[in-house]
Amino acid sequence: MSRVVAADENMSLPFFSPEPSSGTSSSPSFAQLLKNVGDTTIGDNQEHHVDVDLTSPDRSVPFVLSFTDLTYSVKIRRKFTWRRVPSDPIIGASSENSKTKTLLNGISGEARDGEILAVLGASGSGKSTLIDALANRIAKGSLKGNVTLNGEILNSKMQKAISAYVMQDDLLFPMLTVEETLMFAAEFRLPRSLSKSKKNLRVQALIDQLGLRNAAKTVIGDEGHRGISGGERRRVSIGIDIIHDPILLFLDEPTSGLDSTSALSVIKVLKRIAQSGSMVIMTLHQPSYRLLRLLDRLLFLSRGQTVFSGSPAMLPSFFAEFGHPIPEHENRTEFALDLIRELEGSAGGTRSLVEFNKGFRQRKAEPRTQTTGLSLKEAISASISKGKLVSGATTTTPSSGSNPVSTIPTFANPFWVEFLVLAKRSMTNYRRQPELFGIRLGAVLVTGFILATMFWQLDNSPKGVQERLGFFAFAMSTTFYTCADALPVFLQERFIFMRETAYNAYRRSSYVLSHSLVALPSLIILSLAFAATTFWGVGLDGGLMGFLFYFLIVLAAFWAGSSFVTFLSGVVPHVMLGYTIVVAILAYFLLFSGFFINRDRIPSYWIWFHYISLVKYPYEAVLINEFSDPTKCFVKGVQIFDNTPLVAVPQGMKVKLLATMSKSLGMRITSSTCLTTGYDILQQQGITDLSKWNCLWVTVAWGFFFRILFYFSLLLGSKNKRR
Repeated sequence: MSRVVAADENMSLPFFSPEPSSGTSSSPSFAQLLKNVGDTTIGDNQEHHVDVDLTSPDRSVPFVLSFTDLTYSVKIRRKFTWRRVPSDPIIGASSENSKTKTLLNGISGEARDGEILAVLGASGSGKSTLIDALANRIAKGSLKGNVTLNGEILNSKMQKAISAYVMQDDLLFPMLTVEETLMFAAEFRLPRSLSKSKKNLRVQALIDQLGLRNAAKTVIGDEGHRGISGGERRRVSIGIDIIHDPILLFLDEPTSGLDSTSALSVIKVLKRIAQSGSMVIMTLHQPSYRLLRLLDRLLFLSRGQTVFSGSPAMLPSFFAEFGHPIPEHENRTEFALDLIRELEGSAGGTRSLVEFNKGFRQRKAEPRTQTTGLSLKEAISASISKGKLVSGATTTTPSSGSNPVSTIPTFANPFWVEFLVLAKRSMTNYRRQPELFGIRLGAVLVTGFILATMFWQLDNSPKGVQERLGFFAFAMSTTFYTCADALPVFLQERFIFMRETAYNAYRRSSYVLSHSLVALPSLIILSLAFAATTFWGVGLDGGLMGFLFYFLIVLAAFWAGSSFVTFLSGVVPHVMLGYTIVVAILAYFLLFSGFFINRDRIPSYWIWFHYISLVKYPYEAVLINEFSDPTKCFVKGVQIFDNTPLVAVPQGMKVKLLATMSKSLGMRITSSTCLTTGYDILQQQGITDLSKWNCLWVTVAWGFFFRILFYFSLLLGSKNKRR
């Protein structure tokens, strides 16, 4: 039976009741237990447990996370400096070798099931680095030492399945309610074998456990939308990562930025989570007296070294023996941190305190936790039998004694389930922010209206041809510039994405596909609005079929531009930098599109840029769509003089000049003779390589190409590990 502790610590809520194995073995296999997570029903009155004696002395603590001699260093490059070389009067440039900074120096300790281990220290002491080391967020080879669970080294796949990491910042979708946020987390982290009702019951139980019942229907909120309080946001952040009831829970300063009351409520929630069978390890900056009573173990760090390790009750005797007794009625942790800061500023630093701590731990050594009789497999099996959930529990049943790692899939759900949940979440969040799409639609309509009224009903004269070319160049480039509005979308979701994918909530490919398809409806509406506003207003050719193709090429341009901006959002770290890059590159695309200078006139060393210009293909497509009618004439008779200085000559003189030209050329040219067709214009613009449909497919292909690049940018740029 799964126990989810509600607001009352003495109350337990039934969740899953694993059924006993039908085999003859007294201890079911790990795979069978995982299968029971998904096969059981809610509300069973009878409890079933694995035949693992947890009451024996050597099995009193199911899980013990031990870390020994953890050492982690980073190289810091020194700044480039100028100095005078003594043997040479000339001042030269020199750069000294990079130096190494040790962030962790031989840290050892342990955390136990059902307890809270708090890591304390001043800023820069190594608190967050230690949490990252224990949570496997430091790249292999960079961290020295061992981290084991019940004496066995955890590989990355197993640790992601049984652990969770809560970041310091509350990274949440602002327009989702508390209940929806937790429900989406359940859809990601809980296996598909669990029914919708079971997942909902888990969410409701977790809401009670986190003390969020009164805020369940309230949106998270942000700067522009009023939502829940800061303490409630922090508890929601915790709830997202414990939805699958992890065995290991890591938190980076969960009380940062909260008032004392909110901080106390968060720590009480963590205490209940620990009592329900999890191991809670977190960093704290300066806990109050009320918070200190809820902590089981403390680990004080100073410049990467341990200066105290033990229970809060040991603090008075520790500092009394060190020669700095804690005054009565003074906060113990504040006194300890103040003393550590004072020692750090002294000549000898905290070396004396570090050495004293080693001797103190030897004298006051606690009885070593006995875990020899309980292997990692048995401990996880026993934990599941008590109701702990393991993300993505498999429904297959390998033979008894199989490796537990092999029975846990990398992801809890198949690709298509992830895709549907991601799409639903994005649509829900966007639907509640109609002003964002409304601004984009308004910008497109205003731009289309200005273009339509500026180029109203263009004629078929030579000037009309030039004006059409200008309209098409500006219109196609506008579609790309409009897409720059999508730049902040992923930049705002980046850290949410990194948090969720760090522990395999879903595949990156699922995110990319859902992100692409969710954007399509808005692109279709924007394209239709722009095409309808400009096509008939400008007086473009082609009728209904011409309009349909014009709409398709505008949609393809929006698709390619959106994909390009999305790719850049996965590469650049800041919005302003992204806007600068987008504007610059799109300007280059327009420059090399063929409007300002024909392809034949572009220097050979720049011709490659012409072919990778995103504006080139939709620009050529709309020109072909406009000038492909062989019966349509754009220059007749005396109109040949319109773009020359002879345009000011009287009409009669133009007719005489035309007659003289006819005699010289040996052909009859009258005022009605067609001298330039649409095909001639395409030839003059150097548009002879591709048909309009090929230009359309190339534009669409560019969109898919940048979406693939976006996927690889996520794959390579979101490892979320220190090096």
